[in-house]
Amino acid sequence: MNNKFRIPKATAKRLPLYYRYLLLLNDEGKDKVSSTELAEAVQVDSASIRRDFSYFGALGKRGYGYDVKNLLSFFKKILNQDTLTNVALVGVGNLGHALLNYNFKRSNNIRISCAFDINPEITGKITQGVPVYSMDEMKQQIADQQIRIAILTVPQATAQKTADEMIEAGIKGIMNFTPIRLSAPNGVRIQNVDLATELQTLIYFLDSDEMIKRQLEERKKAMNNTNK
Repeated sequence: MNNKFRIPKATAKRLPLYYRYLLLLNDEGKDKVSSTELAEAVQVDSASIRRDFSYFGALGKRGYGYDVKNLLSFFKKILNQDTLTNVALVGVGNLGHALLNYNFKRSNNIRISCAFDINPEITGKITQGVPVYSMDEMKQQIADQQIRIAILTVPQATAQKTADEMIEAGIKGIMNFTPIRLSAPNGVRIQNVDLATELQTLIYFLDSDEMIKRQLEERKKAMNNTNK
């Protein structure tokens, strides 16, 4: 993403959502879109959308909305959609295999170009079109392919050691699928993706919604009994 704009992390996370929806609108031949329409589509309130867009200057006109083509072109540039980013995958276990199979097929600017593992049964082979190298070759391959970003899916016990080796090899950004929080020097960004935590959070909110619903029903029932 273009570093010219200093924006909040929450805003940065929403930009790809806006971009994908704008692609759909453009494919449908729509010329303009309002913040309210965007809000309904991406499930972000319109005030947040207007605030997100305000960080980039005047992107729309009051009473008109946003020009789809202009907005799409702007976010395409901001999100570097014209530039292919090669990503390394470190750890080709069950999750690693799933990521290789996915390999960002719906994205035009991201691809896993190489993978690394310690298992001799899969190293030296090509899996889903991606060469799998031994860990001994990681430093050289990352340098040769000028890779700055890697996905980490190794066992928890080796996560920090592997991350240190990745950083030493030149990696500047790590998407961490392991359950531990990694230590990294300044200048290296870590994005943690904890599937178990996300699922537990979802379960918590569902249970909370059910509890609130029961409480409202009990309160309504008690009020009805009082009024009889």
